[in-house]
Amino acid sequence: MTTIILIIIYLAFISLGLPDSILGVSLPSMIDEWNIGLSVGGLIAMVITIGTIISSFASGYVIKKLGTARTTLISCLMTSGALFGMASAPDWYWLLFLAVPLGLGAGSVDTALNNYVALNCRAHHMNWLHSFWGVGATAGPLIISFNLARHGWRTGYSTIAAVQLGIAVLFLLSLPIWLKKGEGDTDGDGEQGANSPAILKTKGALASMAVMLFYCAVETSVGLWGSSFLISAESLSPQKAASWMSLYYGGITAGRVLSGFASFRMSNKNLIRTGLAVSFSAVVLLMLPLPSYVSGAAMILTGLGLAPVFPAMIHEAPIRFGKERSRIIIGFQMGSAYIGIAMFPPLFGLIFQHSSAALLPYAAFAITAVLIIITEYLAAVFKAGTGESKKQNQ
Repeated sequence: MTTIILIIIYLAFISLGLPDSILGVSLPSMIDEWNIGLSVGGLIAMVITIGTIISSFASGYVIKKLGTARTTLISCLMTSGALFGMASAPDWYWLLFLAVPLGLGAGSVDTALNNYVALNCRAHHMNWLHSFWGVGATAGPLIISFNLARHGWRTGYSTIAAVQLGIAVLFLLSLPIWLKKGEGDTDGDGEQGANSPAILKTKGALASMAVMLFYCAVETSVGLWGSSFLISAESLSPQKAASWMSLYYGGITAGRVLSGFASFRMSNKNLIRTGLAVSFSAVVLLMLPLPSYVSGAAMILTGLGLAPVFPAMIHEAPIRFGKERSRIIIGFQMGSAYIGIAMFPPLFGLIFQHSSAALLPYAAFAITAVLIIITEYLAAVFKAGTGESKKQNQ
């Protein structure tokens, strides 16, 4: 892989991260503007995620037909258009309509870029790649927070839409480079549809999908409802809560940068184990009656601990299931991840609406405990391949 293509992929992951973290921090302002319930945020998130699930499971066909570069270009155009539309929406119902292209624009490109890097790069690049997603996810709330105090959430959405459009232009200009390189999209798997049922029966496949489901459940739920938790439980202003949640995503970003360096000496299995231990401890802190700045710091630690789980699971896919199956299993992992996003945030939104967002740490505690159990099961299943996994990381 050339340096230019690697840089372009990193920029694409910034583009992926920008819209992922802005709904939660802009939701309190939307609620005030339209007098809607807290559960509406979960409904909008669910529609976005359903679109992403559909495009993730269809990613093999899309990527085979269009290639990585064209898929990413189209994705950026779709998300940019959807965000511009949301910025001028006259009513919250329009957000549901525009959530469809926003979700569809994310799924195939996510699978394509993850599979490309899993096949062609070492573990440190996978972690650093996902840290660039964190750069976008961190910048998103910062942009919204800046505009909340000045112009409102709509200007923030327009700003992010403009950035998405700029990255789409970059991919358009770089198409000749990708075509010259051959894009590297073929992994030897020409029968995705036929092989999919067999892969579901492969040892460890369902557990790997479950890890992604529960991981995204906790990461997204904390990201979406974290501001509401800090406002209701810690009595922070919406602006301060948004700033702390930006640092939550900053913790994910920093954690993935650190995990990239740690991967030179640690296996993916141990990166996951260490990260979940940190997150579990941080969630326990959120459950205790401590000062608001401690809760804010615990949010950062939660993100820091979660950081290595997603990229480590993706990078392990070709090692555990074979390169010829990687596009299929990664597509299933991504689809499962988005199912977790679709299911849990709206569920918690309904619960919090009828109780309190102060229950968020208890929900995160339960999901993190489940994650620890499943990842330890997977570590046991693939124990014989641990040495190979560590070698691949180095």
